[in-house]
Amino acid sequence: MSHPLTRKTMRTLASILTCAALALSVCGTAAAQTARVSVVAAENFYGDVVRQLGGDHVQVTSILSNPDQDPHLFEASPKTARALQHAALVVYNGADYDPWMDKLLAASKNAKRTTIVAAQLVGKKSGDNPHLWYDPATMPAVAKAVTQYLGETDPAHKADYDARLQTFLASVKPIDDKVAALRSHYKDVPVTATEPVFGYMADAIGFEMRNQRFQLATMNDTEPSATDIAAFEKDLTERRVHVLIYNSQAADAMTRRMLKVAKDSRVPNISVTETLPAGKTFQQWMISQLDALSGALQGWQR
Repeated sequence: MSHPLTRKTMRTLASILTCAALALSVCGTAAAQTARVSVVAAENFYGDVVRQLGGDHVQVTSILSNPDQDPHLFEASPKTARALQHAALVVYNGADYDPWMDKLLAASKNAKRTTIVAAQLVGKKSGDNPHLWYDPATMPAVAKAVTQYLGETDPAHKADYDARLQTFLASVKPIDDKVAALRSHYKDVPVTATEPVFGYMADAIGFEMRNQRFQLATMNDTEPSATDIAAFEKDLTERRVHVLIYNSQAADAMTRRMLKVAKDSRVPNISVTETLPAGKTFQQWMISQLDALSGALQGWQR
């Protein structure tokens, strides 16, 4: 025999249902808050910029992130392939800097995945200097493309993404200002480098960059000609250049040789890297290298 529900029982049941509904609502809200856009960046400087643009709404994995590793020696692993399989957005350099990305993406088809290639955004192709992140125009272009994607994919947070983009664009202005200041003082000053990592930034400053055949040979892992080596050493010993720029992540025997000649000839040198150092943002990294360059050129007189 069934018993009618008492008022007390009905109130208790109503309370339980209300609490349950509230709990589901809270869980739903929490789930919505923790559902982040999965992003894989081939290089950690692109990953850093995506984090700045996406904040808590993105989950970023950077593949090349060891500042002590020569990026040219990188080999993709199954772990890399798995990360790409689950990524909603992939950001990479292109222009043959990270050709393993094209192979991995081709082997890991995903119709819902979006790719942003920096080289395509700034009109660079195979055969061009691939160190695009040193071109002051590159990161703003990448940032705008990433923000457009995030706003379309996650419209609930579009206002936050747009605000973060404006903050980012304002934060790279000091880099442009530093480049302009260096250009005003050191345009046409002859400098040299062991490879063209810093090439776009050097162009923006307006340096006369010497020994470019030597640099290309180093970048392509080929032996510079005897003539190019002799010309490089002569520039250093006769102090025809005012600073030597070298890639500390790929310091081979020839690079060490040129550093010694520069030191013996009292030509200042500065180190640049291909990977974002730990604990720094992209902006801090660029400014610190420009500051080092400015310091190395302090004694120069026009």
